[in-house]
Amino acid sequence: MPVAKILTGHMSPLLLAGLLYLGSGIGLLILFGLRRLLSKSDTPAAALSLRDMGWLGAATVFGGVIGPVLLMTGLASTPASTASLLLNLEGVFTAVLAWIVFKENADRRIVLGMLLILTAGVLLAWPGSWSFTGMAGVFMIIGACAGWALDNNLTRKVSAHDALFIAGIKGLTAGCITTGIALAQGANLPGFLSIVLAAGVGFVGYGVSLALFVVALRHVGAARTGAYFSLAPFIGAGASLILLHESPAGLFWPAAGLMAVGLWLHLSERHQHEHTHTELAHHHGHVHDAHHQHTHDFPWTGTEPHNHFHVHPPLRHSHPHYPDIHHRHRH
Repeated sequence: MPVAKILTGHMSPLLLAGLLYLGSGIGLLILFGLRRLLSKSDTPAAALSLRDMGWLGAATVFGGVIGPVLLMTGLASTPASTASLLLNLEGVFTAVLAWIVFKENADRRIVLGMLLILTAGVLLAWPGSWSFTGMAGVFMIIGACAGWALDNNLTRKVSAHDALFIAGIKGLTAGCITTGIALAQGANLPGFLSIVLAAGVGFVGYGVSLALFVVALRHVGAARTGAYFSLAPFIGAGASLILLHESPAGLFWPAAGLMAVGLWLHLSERHQHEHTHTELAHHHGHVHDAHHQHTHDFPWTGTEPHNHFHVHPPLRHSHPHYPDIHHRHRH
């Protein structure tokens, strides 16, 4: 947030959003290519199916085009520290969609944590009076959070695939579309240093972050990944106060405290009960743990983790778990 805030003064918000995602996509796909070149794995990653490409395409539109454009536009008129904490609402919207639309489980502790984060977001957005002019930037950032929440839940559908490839394709596609729109509208390219800095910020803040986010979706589901990700805005807000010498509003610190408690409720969760796995067939990287006791119909060197199509037979047991790709059962 602090560096993106500085860059908003050097180029249009739409162009900045495009360059951030271009840096993300190009950097991740270079890493993906280098890893494929140097990899000694004996099993290739699964290709995306037509249905998977539909999920990924929709996620790219909401999270890679609509979300960044709204964020960069709102950031131009909103303090970076406030914007950083408002981004916690992404986790709330992600969880609500995951619970209501995609049927992830949620207990009272998780719901209470989300309510605290939502309350903090409301406190942070309060301008002192109901004036749309004073809240336009805030509304845009909230809209960006809603777009990313849709993105998170849609990306969850393809999270079993290679995280570098998924995040790289999203970044490159979104970057090309958004940059193209910005240039078509007459945006002027900034200096070379600003372009490189925007691409570098995009690679780290969007690219690496998104790749790790996809891995987390695979293991803990959309709602909890969104909640854990809420730690990032606290770092952004703190950096904004130090680097940009911003003076936070009076409600800034109470909001930060509520968000911290809400995040703690999520991080300290323990979910365990007897559950049944129905037969499941899919393709992803794995080791031979309790959920992957299968034989192989191809020569295997014993390398783990490895990646191949496999079938999970029905299984009933009890252990601590999250709504990962093997535990998306009803309660």
